[in-house]
Amino acid sequence: MDVLIVGSLAYDSLETPLGSRDDELGGSASYGGFSASFHMRRMQGNGVSLVGVIGNDFKSEHLDWYTESGLEISGIETSDGQTFRWKGSYHGDMSEAVTHETHLNVFEHFHPKVPATHTKPKVLMCANLHPSLQSSVLSQTDVQRLSILDSMNLWINIAHDELLNVIKKVDIVVLNDGEVRMLASDDNLIRAAKKVLEMKEGGILVVKRGEHGVLALHPDGLISMPAYPTLNLTDPTGCGDSFAGAMAQFLTQGNGSVGYDELAEALVHSTVTASFTIETFGTERIRNLSIDEYDLRLKEFRRISKTS
Repeated sequence: MDVLIVGSLAYDSLETPLGSRDDELGGSASYGGFSASFHMRRMQGNGVSLVGVIGNDFKSEHLDWYTESGLEISGIETSDGQTFRWKGSYHGDMSEAVTHETHLNVFEHFHPKVPATHTKPKVLMCANLHPSLQSSVLSQTDVQRLSILDSMNLWINIAHDELLNVIKKVDIVVLNDGEVRMLASDDNLIRAAKKVLEMKEGGILVVKRGEHGVLALHPDGLISMPAYPTLNLTDPTGCGDSFAGAMAQFLTQGNGSVGYDELAEALVHSTVTASFTIETFGTERIRNLSIDEYDLRLKEFRRISKTS
């Protein structure tokens, strides 16, 4: 198997300047999974598996969306109760969501169980979960190449020490610029990023910067590239997860330590993938993305950003 993704499966209700949606399929594992599965098909890879929990209200249609995209879902467990739900809104430049309601429901007592057949992925993506759960997933797996971890400001605030412990165990940490500044207690982004990498005790740090692109700290130097200039900014939900899913799948192609040029190329694909996710509500755009339209935008992004 190429990629194992462990994270949330959710229903989102949201409002943006472009409209509103109720009970839209969401969650970090959904966005990361659809993104990774797209690149699996594009690169003719060997499988992407999801681990998560849903309630007995979860629509069979949405399980079909996973399988139709080529995702392996035997790691999705169903518990009595309702699926995790989030309600929020975006305003202005839509750089940050305003959370109105969060109902963890069955996700509150979720303890990931990696199926025995999926314990040796080439790449593990620990999507946004409590750091203790991420540590549990790491202990259940024998990752063949590398592990990627995403987190958020909530865990920085309420599980700081556990987060510091788990980031030392993975190869790549993915955070947004605000989270990096918060974790390092430093408003200067470059200085903060270097502090976080010191806390991590080596490896790679990828900093998502929204409309300002991405910054990465690799042992061989800094990588900085712009975002794709998306005109149809509709719903930013899940962009960071689809970004990470694309990176995870791309990095299954190599072996050993991730090289500087390899990481830079992975970030090109992550950036282009996220630019599609943002164009519609929910997972629709990334789920229905065609290889031809992706390759056309990839070519355009290389031209405008001068990445080879």
